[in-house]
Amino acid sequence: MKPLTVMLVAAEASGDALGAGLARALKVRLGDKVRFVGVGGSRMAAEGVESPFDIADLSILGWVEGIKAYGRVKRRVEDAAALARREKPDVAVLIDSWGYTLRVAKALRRDFPAMPLVKYVGPQVWASRPGRAKTLAAAVDHLLAIHVFDAPWFEREGLKTTFVGNNALHTDFSQADGERFRREIGAGPDDQILLVLPGSRPSEVTRMTPPFEEAVALLKRDRPNLQVAVVVADTVAEAVKGRVAGWPFRAHLVEGEAAKRDAMKAATVALACSGTVSIELALAGAPMVIAYRLDKLTYALAKRIVKTTWVTLFNIAARDFVAPELIQDEATGPKLAAAVAERLDDPALRETQVARQYAALDLMGRNGPDPSEAAADAVLGVLAERKLLPAA
Repeated sequence: MKPLTVMLVAAEASGDALGAGLARALKVRLGDKVRFVGVGGSRMAAEGVESPFDIADLSILGWVEGIKAYGRVKRRVEDAAALARREKPDVAVLIDSWGYTLRVAKALRRDFPAMPLVKYVGPQVWASRPGRAKTLAAAVDHLLAIHVFDAPWFEREGLKTTFVGNNALHTDFSQADGERFRREIGAGPDDQILLVLPGSRPSEVTRMTPPFEEAVALLKRDRPNLQVAVVVADTVAEAVKGRVAGWPFRAHLVEGEAAKRDAMKAATVALACSGTVSIELALAGAPMVIAYRLDKLTYALAKRIVKTTWVTLFNIAARDFVAPELIQDEATGPKLAAAVAERLDDPALRETQVARQYAALDLMGRNGPDPSEAAADAVLGVLAERKLLPAA
């Protein structure tokens, strides 16, 4: 009997990590009775998913960027559909990246009306645009939700939903070693380390690097011994390296997951672009300052439809600014520098923030079941309902 063919589609670094975890969990259960095809990045490639194109093409955020990239996105949707027509998968799992994966879902439904479609990570309809729940229910057969409060929004539209948990809450720091990172960058035991995380999308790097650079320059002016390290996501590696190379002060580049986790454990304070990385930093026990900028039109539109006060997930869970958020016009070099400096200068503030971050993570389901395992079980459940599982 031919192996089960699972199509995984991810368009960003965070989705690539989810896809890789799901692939590993399915391989544990099915061994050589499963094969993978699809779209993804380096992590999914390591698990056997050979992407037909570089997903950096799809790292798009905001209405303006989306309009500019519309033609490219359409081509990449057709590339994914062509791959499916060639490989004839038994199931497709479409991971995060609302705009792209919704279009892929519609193309797959057109070409394979009977194939089960699973969405992994739903749109945050509890924050804005609740109508997307109905749109998703019409496009896929099952949702794997990462937030405990997702299910009611989608189930009321008839979409079967399984809560699997947030994979970022299970980032393994057991082998991370902050002292090892200090030795590697030549930092002394009392040297403070500022970890800068400028994002994983090209647009994030473009918008966030200038205010981050200005903030770090101000901090270095007053603290010449401050060690600065910059995390380089593989999706934007060349862009980040090129920008950091022009900084008028030394910054250590951090590449790879192991080095990133070491750096997070070593960080005195982190200055981070808003995103999943905030959860990882909180798990590592790093106090942080969160910042974000959108293009002006996107931000103006977002202000009209976003209903939450906070953008950072653990702040949303805690319903408080556990970590400070400096968004749009507030995300300036001087304001970022001031927020970081306050934490560099106050050990008690850092300790309190770390404790509150941990408490917020507990509200989100820290220490729950492994999300990749739960997601694999849910996918196999969908296949079992359709009688598509390979014989034992």
